[in-house]
Amino acid sequence: MKYQVLVPETGRRLTEGVKERVEDAGSAVTAVIAELGDTLRHTGEIAAVGHRVVHGGARFTAPTVVDDVVLGAIDDLTVLAPLHNPAAVAGIRAARRALPQVPQVAVFDTAFHATLPPHASTYAVPAEWRERYGVRRYGFHGTNYAHVTKETARLLGRDAGALNIVAFHLGNGASACAIRAGVSVDTSMGLTPLAGLVMGTRSGDVDPSVPGYLARVAGLAPAEVDDDLEHASGLQALAGASDMRDVLRRRADGDPSAALAFDTYCHRVRTYLGAYAAVLGRLDAIVFTAGVGEHAAPVRAAALAGLESWGISLDAGRNDAPGHSARIVSPDGASVVVLVVPADEELEIGRQAVAAVRAVQARD
Repeated sequence: MKYQVLVPETGRRLTEGVKERVEDAGSAVTAVIAELGDTLRHTGEIAAVGHRVVHGGARFTAPTVVDDVVLGAIDDLTVLAPLHNPAAVAGIRAARRALPQVPQVAVFDTAFHATLPPHASTYAVPAEWRERYGVRRYGFHGTNYAHVTKETARLLGRDAGALNIVAFHLGNGASACAIRAGVSVDTSMGLTPLAGLVMGTRSGDVDPSVPGYLARVAGLAPAEVDDDLEHASGLQALAGASDMRDVLRRRADGDPSAALAFDTYCHRVRTYLGAYAAVLGRLDAIVFTAGVGEHAAPVRAAALAGLESWGISLDAGRNDAPGHSARIVSPDGASVVVLVVPADEELEIGRQAVAAVRAVQARD
């Protein structure tokens, strides 16, 4: 569990940290607040506490100040995110107990994708599945996509509303997003964060008949297939390592399984780039973000190789140079600018949390 105390207007961090091996989110939040006692006392007024919530379903499409009703609704969405939403609810409850006078704000990973047009969010499945059970594309990593959209516009000196962007959030979880005029119009993750790109331990896209096939020929229960697709697939299944750094080292040593994992990973990125360039019609920028996207230069190079006729290319020196700040890695004058933008979900959560509190105060 990561936490930060920051000034949203400037991005200045007052303190930050990580709680490892968290078994109970509520106890972890309580412990963090206790440890931050001196910092919080010297900070002055705390405007808000922002919480990352993975799934907001169709109900929550913007950052939301939490009350008992909101907290209950987030808890109800556990059916859509059984691994993530319960921890978020426990953390919010603990923060409300520890800081009862401070507004708590839920910031939803799905909210940025609330702008998906119906033709992009709708699955061609029976109406009862869609209407009764909420089966549709929701998308994730939205908090970071909101951040990189703003950062890309800032770096290019343009208004986000004038840009068409394909962004790749490549970490242990990975997704792609088509962003037109500052809003999401398509994204690779779906009902859950399992769909789309190859990930550390998740399969990404597979034929929907795979679970039924394995039930018939291997006797696997649906829960077993779900667990394997979530925790035993992706790079882990192909190369025996879920971390791209290990895959790159093994590939450099001539390991054929690592080479296949790398090629499969980059092919899937390239496939979504082509699809989303078609969705957008005009492409102004490609953005790589999150751990792999920021630091794995070979992934960026392989995913974009041979696309010069599309106006897409990399400057090898810029792409290979190490860096920790937002930067352009395409040649000067490229018609499609390629950027690396570090993920900063904490800053975006802070900014959205303060905005949500101020909006409520303005209404009151």
